Amino acid sequence: MILKLAIMALIGALIGWATNWLAIKLLFRPYEPYKVPLLPLTFQGLMPKRRHEIARNVGQTVERELVTVEEIVDKMIEDLDKEEIVRMVKTRVTQIAEQKMPSIIPGAFRGMIFKYIEEAIDENADAAITEISEQVVHRAAEKVSIGTLVEEKINDFDFRKIEAIVFDVASKELRHIEWLGGVIGFVIGLLQGSLVLFVL
Repeated sequence: MILKLAIMALIGALIGWATNWLAIKLLFRPYEPYKVPLLPLTFQGLMPKRRHEIARNVGQTVERELVTVEEIVDKMIEDLDKEEIVRMVKTRVTQIAEQKMPSIIPGAFRGMIFKYIEEAIDENADAAITEISEQVVHRAAEKVSIGTLVEEKINDFDFRKIEAIVFDVASKELRHIEWLGGVIGFVIGLLQGSLVLFVL
């Protein structure tokens, strides 16, 4: 009688473990729709089947909760060295002025003109950079969507790689889920066996 009880408990443990193992596998597999022979039944892994919905939701969440185009561009602008930009602009404008300015203009006047150009750049550069930065942020926000980019990347990503990443990162937790199924199955098998052998 004890042997029968142990066998039923072990069978329950095996069923519980196998059920959880299969459920985890079916998250990703089969990757493509599979038609069951002779039956009007087609099935596919949960993640591949709903990949477009998942990609859209992840993209929207990233854009809404994590980062926007405005934040990215703002950070890039914040990290710019404005003094270096002003120096480069002054150097380039001076070079162009020297190339385009007629040679008949006396050197003294040339120096005055170059000095005026540099002073004008110094006075207006900061405001100009700020204005241009705001325009860049506005146009980037109109033309680019982080959510759409994330959605496209997920849709283009090979689900075999996603599966490998998930199982690599969460392998320990997934094994715990499998073994938990075995433990629950063992307890249920033990209770069921006790009910059959001692009560019914």
